[in-house]
Amino acid sequence: MTATHTTGAPPVSDSLSLQHSVDLNAEAALDKAGLQRNLREHLLLNFTNMGRYAESDVPVFVRGEGCYIYDADGRKFIDGLSGLFCTNLGHSFGEEVGEVAKQQLSELVYTPTWTVAHPSAIKLAEKIASKAPEGMEHVFFTNSGSEAVESAWKLAREWHWANGEPQRTKAIARRYAYHGTTMGAMSFTGYAFAREKFEPLAVPTHHVSPTYAFRHHLGHDEEALTAYLLEEIETVLEFTGPSTVAMLIAEPVQNSGGSIMPPKGYWQGLRDICDKYGILLVADEVITGFGRVGHWFASQRFDVVPDMITFAKGVTAGHAPLGGVILNEKTAEPFTSGKTMFTHGNTWSGHPLSTAIGLKVLEIIERENIMENVLANEVLIGARLDDMRSLPFIGDVRGAGHFWAIELVKDKETNEPFTEEEADWVLRTVLSDEMARRGLLCRLDDRDQPVIQLSPPLIADMALINEILDIITAALIHVEDTIKAGRPS
Repeated sequence: MTATHTTGAPPVSDSLSLQHSVDLNAEAALDKAGLQRNLREHLLLNFTNMGRYAESDVPVFVRGEGCYIYDADGRKFIDGLSGLFCTNLGHSFGEEVGEVAKQQLSELVYTPTWTVAHPSAIKLAEKIASKAPEGMEHVFFTNSGSEAVESAWKLAREWHWANGEPQRTKAIARRYAYHGTTMGAMSFTGYAFAREKFEPLAVPTHHVSPTYAFRHHLGHDEEALTAYLLEEIETVLEFTGPSTVAMLIAEPVQNSGGSIMPPKGYWQGLRDICDKYGILLVADEVITGFGRVGHWFASQRFDVVPDMITFAKGVTAGHAPLGGVILNEKTAEPFTSGKTMFTHGNTWSGHPLSTAIGLKVLEIIERENIMENVLANEVLIGARLDDMRSLPFIGDVRGAGHFWAIELVKDKETNEPFTEEEADWVLRTVLSDEMARRGLLCRLDDRDQPVIQLSPPLIADMALINEILDIITAALIHVEDTIKAGRPS
């Protein structure tokens, strides 16, 4: 399938239903034509084929409220992907967070965390450590998820260097996984679309199978699937030489491919393999951290203590850029003891503004009982999605917390997949337009098989989530009707 990284819908029709339109003075006052002109002349968008907007406007969003966002025309959409898996608190607490930001900037605009520190970075590091798996006590701050993954790699290399094994220069990651776009992090990203134009990449990486059960010949047997996946890793290590591998990186729930859950015992197996061969285990929790699956960290859900956890997105709930790495005592020891120095850093690491915002966001998560809401909704979402399996084109549903995917198939009897051209038409032409027309933004992705990805804000209640699922139901029926009306099968 052709890879994509789109998070929003394509241009929406002027026929968008009136129930999703509002008349807002702020939007009405915008110079919409000027925005479009300046956008095209000056702004280069992320992972976007600008040619798709040759005959239509680029969507421009100007305001948020609760779990909704509004575009420049005043049209209202459900934020069904939490922005990009990061607006975990929706658009409800901006004023409260803004007050903290204002206070921080009035006291201290900036100081680095190079040989010095400042209170909000110290307090946030302590707070994160208090929520992390037991024994993970040390935090290194970055600006983004990609930089967090890059930093974890450098920590792994320096840790092995400090322990007399500089030959450990390789990594293990999983196919189709997305770990970022900086040159180190991209080495671990496991799909060709993001990699091919930039090869050779910085880190020699062997990619193993994801924990994708739906089309696997052992997918019906959790125990057998776990054994198969772990044996594959052992085989790869035997081939590449385990003493040359520095780290193994994996998401507890893999995003690319659509909320791919691990089978029982898989993460314990990864821990055992890494301990056996002296490899550092890194859980990439850029998406799953801070409540996305109903726990502070998904590693806790799967009862594993990694050597490092990478995080970003939810730590500030989208209010400011911030990421980082959490280290256990073993991994931090060479750096905290003075045995060596972590020879890495960036200007904005632990910026006072971002860390102050992070502190406030974690306070709100606790105060608003976010974890309880997510876990309570999980049961109801799972039941509703199971009921939807009878709908046209739904082959599989999977996920946890507020992190779900619906995999689409061409033939429900045989699970025959769509061709690349068919999937492109279904996702980008029919489903995208219909969901946007009905007021829903989510991700329609085909980096492997075509999936609808759903990650609503963690404050969302079941009334809103049922509205999301109602829209998806209607959109899938619309696809079926469109095909019956004459679209070639």
